[in-house]
Amino acid sequence: MSNDRESKRQQALDYHSQGRPGKMEVIPTKSSITSNDLSLAYSPGVAEPCLDIAKNPDDAYKYTAKGNLVGVVSNGSAVLGLGNIGALAGKPVMEGKGMLFKKFADIDVFDIELNAETVEEMVSIVAAMEPTFGGINLEDIKAPECFEIEAQLIEKMNIPVFHDDQHGTAIIAAAGFQNALEIVKKKIENMVVVFSGAGAAAIACAKIFLDMGLKPQNLILTDSKGVIYKGRTDGMNKYKEQFAIETSKRTLADAMKDADAFVGCSAKGVLTKEMVATMAKNPIIFAMANPEPEITPEEVALVRSDAIVATGRSDYPNQVNNVLGFPFIFRGALDVRATKINAEMKLAAVKAIADLAKEEVPDEVKMAYGNQDFKFGPQYIIPKPFDPRALTRVAPAVAKAAMESGVARLQIDNLAEYASNLANRLNTSGSFIKRLRDRHAAHVDKNKKKTKLVFAEGTNSRILQAVSQLLSEDRIEAVLLGSPKKIHAKMDKIGTSHLKDMVEIINPTKHPEFNEFCKQFTKDRQRRGVTFNHAEDLMSHENYFGSMLVKKGHADAFIAGPTLSYPSCLVPVMNVIGTRNKRKAAGIFALNFKDRVLFLADCTAQLDPSAEDLSEIAISTAELYRSLMKREPRVAFLSYSTYGSNRHPNAAKVQKAVALTKEKHPELKCDGELQADVAVNKGILDKLFPFTELDGPSDILIFPELNSANISYKLLSQLSDASAIGPILVPMAKTVNIIQRTAPVSEIVNMCTLTALLHEERMAQK
Repeated sequence: MSNDRESKRQQALDYHSQGRPGKMEVIPTKSSITSNDLSLAYSPGVAEPCLDIAKNPDDAYKYTAKGNLVGVVSNGSAVLGLGNIGALAGKPVMEGKGMLFKKFADIDVFDIELNAETVEEMVSIVAAMEPTFGGINLEDIKAPECFEIEAQLIEKMNIPVFHDDQHGTAIIAAAGFQNALEIVKKKIENMVVVFSGAGAAAIACAKIFLDMGLKPQNLILTDSKGVIYKGRTDGMNKYKEQFAIETSKRTLADAMKDADAFVGCSAKGVLTKEMVATMAKNPIIFAMANPEPEITPEEVALVRSDAIVATGRSDYPNQVNNVLGFPFIFRGALDVRATKINAEMKLAAVKAIADLAKEEVPDEVKMAYGNQDFKFGPQYIIPKPFDPRALTRVAPAVAKAAMESGVARLQIDNLAEYASNLANRLNTSGSFIKRLRDRHAAHVDKNKKKTKLVFAEGTNSRILQAVSQLLSEDRIEAVLLGSPKKIHAKMDKIGTSHLKDMVEIINPTKHPEFNEFCKQFTKDRQRRGVTFNHAEDLMSHENYFGSMLVKKGHADAFIAGPTLSYPSCLVPVMNVIGTRNKRKAAGIFALNFKDRVLFLADCTAQLDPSAEDLSEIAISTAELYRSLMKREPRVAFLSYSTYGSNRHPNAAKVQKAVALTKEKHPELKCDGELQADVAVNKGILDKLFPFTELDGPSDILIFPELNSANISYKLLSQLSDASAIGPILVPMAKTVNIIQRTAPVSEIVNMCTLTALLHEERMAQK
């Protein structure tokens, strides 16, 4: 085994084993803190919903997790490219499927691995689990048994049953095919389409193409033994038999002659250049075998310049990826309590996915893919798998089709509002951080220039580990401050010796510009009692020297910490770099909750800000929010008083800050003073104070002084499910941030990525 292969294998094993083994956990959604909580959750309180459900089974959707719970069920008989490895060995795959459901559609999953080999066993066991789930996703079950299992379960069960290996691929392929037809200006009813493969995915593709209008006599299905024709007996079964046609063609090569399209769900290399050369004008080729396609786009290009090609791979245009389908199909089905996923719902998903590819692609998607400019055409017929708009397009379309076709037990009156709620549902911390990373990567790829970060503590183990991770992504340049000898020794000790040739190391007092830096600092601070000798002493310290490196343009951004206290780092930064337009500095934390991102300010800098200071802090925080979130914020000024309920000067200070902010920036949505519960709960705000100027939940919380802000963010980050990014220092004249003393490597990496992005966006605005 090669070193690279072994390294990737170990990385995968470490990923699955680190921390809590596996990829899934179950988290309670209700409080369990007090004895009363427990008596409500279990005996005796739990009897009440039980009795209601016994009277009305639909109340299970009201009182339990059934409505958002999908069972991912497999017997491990056809796992990915691994074959029949058994139920237990397939469990990591099923957990992975659960992750995708949760990440892309906020659907909870129990993965169910069954030691059941026969159709009868699978059907009996899965059908018996209907009370538990809102839907069943069948996974990695071999053909032809998978067809019979799904058909029987759909007949027996009153919840959606969906074999994704069949229908997921088929739906995405059909969407891409529909768009390809539009580009080549052909109609499906006039086309001859050759299918390679007769397994679950191929047969499902064939069926959905028939639903789209392909004529049965123009559908040529092939397997490893050749064309499926009437009268053939070798290797046949009832599922292949339904596609048998009268034809003299016997081989794939025969079938490909003058064919308009090829749809492959078979094996690498099945389709040859010679076969492609014999196809009709403007051929459509979907080579979806994984991990290697039936033919590569490069091979097609050698013989055809007029072909549209799609594969299952992410490194080629037009990737057919199931993740564009199953999370959103189930989301729509669950939300209307559909009894099944029927043909109408599948075709609605096809149309929604196809239409999405024709829309203008937002910058967020472009940046996630290296700032590529995607436009509807031969190289872009299918939306990208990580397009966040898929949820709000596909799920409502599926829900609508379910309601119109009569399989929905719940009606959604306002689909536009439903789509908007879906968009808010997935604004998670992971997606927030990923968006920042994608935008940083896009800037680097577009400008062909990496941000140079200066790190004050070059001998710190966490800094070195973070730098190692950052440099492995090739998105930044790093400068480490300190003694080269000591830094090299620490690298050797912690296993980051490879950094020696990748980073620049500067000993401040040995730098050729040291004397000039001291002169500059003396000039800047001479009216603050700083002499040249004093400047020499201060400039020998990394936080002063690193700040000056950035100020003088020798580097782009400065990272202080994580060993020294925050004030010890902040003073040098403020003395050397300072803020823009002499505004008040503020330390902002972005708290990433499951359903929202909240910016808290000021958590680190101003001990007891005046009303004018609070207004400046709010304006600076709003500027940062716009830069990072790409939308207008709603700002709440916090107090122990709400709209004048207390006449104390502390509350009056906040009222004045609100008035000043509105006067300076009337376009900014802000209000106050507000108590914290009112500010974060729009329901309470609207009920008690319908005159509020905030038209939605608050995005930014401005605290009246440092005590409340600092305590609040630390409590929230420790006691809730929120992850914190910060403190983000604003509004600095140059880009600089300070790492907290308790920050783990992952947080340092995130802060460095954020710092680089802030510098890049600052440069883009010039």
